[in-house]
Amino acid sequence: MSEQMARMQGCSVLVLDDSDKLVNKYDHKVTVVCSYDPQGMAVRLLQEGATPPKQLEEYLVSGAGTTHLSRGHTSHMLVVGGELVLFRFASRGDCQQFRSLLHKLSGKVNSVFNLRTEDSSASQYFQFYGYLSQQQNMMQDFVRTSTYQRAIYNNAQDFQNKIVLDVGAGSGILSFFAVQAGAAKVYAVEASNMAQYAQQLVSSNNLTDRIIVIAGKIEEIDLPERVDVIISEPMGYMLYNERMLETYLHGKKWLKPDGKMYPSRGDLHVAPFTDEALYMEQYNKANFWMQTEFHGVNLVALRDAAMKEYFRQPIVDTFDIRICMAKSIRHTTNFLTADEKDLHRIQIDVEFHMLETGTCHGLAFWFDVEFAGTCSQIWLSTSPTEPLTHWYQVRCLLQTPIFVKQGQVLSGKVVLAANQRQSYDVEIDLKLEGTMISSSNTLDLKNPYFRYTGAPVAAPPGSNTTSPSEAFWSQLDAQGARNAVNLVNGITVNGLGEVDMSSTIINTNLMAIGGGANGGGPGGHQPNIHPGLISSTGRQQQQQQQQQQQQAAVGPQQQQQQQSTTAQQLAMTPPIGCAATSTQNVAQHQLIGGAISPSLFTSPAQPILNSHHHHPGQPIHGNQFY
Repeated sequence: MSEQMARMQGCSVLVLDDSDKLVNKYDHKVTVVCSYDPQGMAVRLLQEGATPPKQLEEYLVSGAGTTHLSRGHTSHMLVVGGELVLFRFASRGDCQQFRSLLHKLSGKVNSVFNLRTEDSSASQYFQFYGYLSQQQNMMQDFVRTSTYQRAIYNNAQDFQNKIVLDVGAGSGILSFFAVQAGAAKVYAVEASNMAQYAQQLVSSNNLTDRIIVIAGKIEEIDLPERVDVIISEPMGYMLYNERMLETYLHGKKWLKPDGKMYPSRGDLHVAPFTDEALYMEQYNKANFWMQTEFHGVNLVALRDAAMKEYFRQPIVDTFDIRICMAKSIRHTTNFLTADEKDLHRIQIDVEFHMLETGTCHGLAFWFDVEFAGTCSQIWLSTSPTEPLTHWYQVRCLLQTPIFVKQGQVLSGKVVLAANQRQSYDVEIDLKLEGTMISSSNTLDLKNPYFRYTGAPVAAPPGSNTTSPSEAFWSQLDAQGARNAVNLVNGITVNGLGEVDMSSTIINTNLMAIGGGANGGGPGGHQPNIHPGLISSTGRQQQQQQQQQQQQAAVGPQQQQQQQSTTAQQLAMTPPIGCAATSTQNVAQHQLIGGAISPSLFTSPAQPILNSHHHHPGQPIHGNQFY
């Protein structure tokens, strides 16, 4: 349930009947409960005496769409959804309290947030962040959450016995971090229905005396005191999307002089990139509309409009930073000194000194934010060189790419124009200096294309300066030379002779187990191992034959001595699962292209090739970040 504003008992509710006379809607008294709602105020009617309380009706009252009128000292009339409803309260005080809430709601119509935001956009926005699943997606972004935690913990001096404001608290996780760092009190302000869940967490963690959850927009609520620190996670795609940063800056009206902000600054990086595959992917989508006989319909008339639409979409995914053709330009916003109006139109002048020759297909964007605390400075980065976060990176394509040469200068500007859909129109204008070549495009940041699939990032074409094939085989040959004698299940093998592998299990995904004519049984010639996995197989036949001849020439006494030596080596080998020594750890670095090198067969601490590891910034299995 949302935050309760007022509760009035013993009320009568009247409506107009068919003859336009006021009649009681219920044959009993009701309790009127007024609660906060992101769109205004929810008025719920509960049947008195019912256990549990039975809800009879709910009205959503908004400052802009609701007509209300006083009628006497104890009655007030509302027109909601075309229905006239008269509330007759038990006392004058209850009626005055109800009217006060309505008048206060009317004043919120002209709040800073409502003036800059379409109603439909705000409704969708708060609904989205009101789901626990969306909060989970952000909370389990390990890089994001852990960086905030470390920034607060490392600067506990800034929070010890201080008053803190959490802007857009969501689940309240940052508020908990602040309390853990010693904050005396935290005001957790959340405009979506997530406020009710935050309150549940605060109550269940016995922190109701230190974390005060306030349901409402920061532009509309009142605080009883000024604060020492403001914390928030207001960043969107390309840093500024969703326009939450303006709400973050608005919160400074409650900040004491010399107060702290976490984060304290944001850097947006812009760099030209080349990616022919991405460009053709978008281009070919529009070619669907080139069909002249699509079920008997000619679609060609819409091809130009489709092309423009696809190229208006920013691409949200990740990439290898080597596709960038020049050093990135940095645009900095100091949250401590910036004003909300500074973010209404952001112009970034760019001048790129091209580091390579090729086709520039557009501009890539990512951001870093700094937590400048008293004791330490911590950075949260969404750079393509850093672990992936749920912000990814963003690329904006040019419909007409520009061919550039190394040493040339590509200049122009990027303008982010705020709109009432809580987003920006991205205007790009680029010109190749010394020529008449230029290109421009306008993109809609509200409508991005989420391209990320989880596949490994590929290096850009042309990154190999040597032959990968020769490098692969050369490395295998070198390993084979170092490991002329291998142990398989405790048996010495020179050149992979006749070895019984029926009782050996080394990774069933890579090795067939069992005997037979082609297997490792008495009738076979060699173990049934895929010939690409062992460096000596098919690569050093001459050396194998020599080793087999030497082994055959060894007498019984030498064989017994060799077996004794093997037993001693096995006795010195720690069991599987024990920590490997530095010498043993060498084998763990000999995975080549996903295959097993021969030395791994003798390593007591073999890596499990099928295990799944989660790295900071990567989506947790079964969930996709937003």
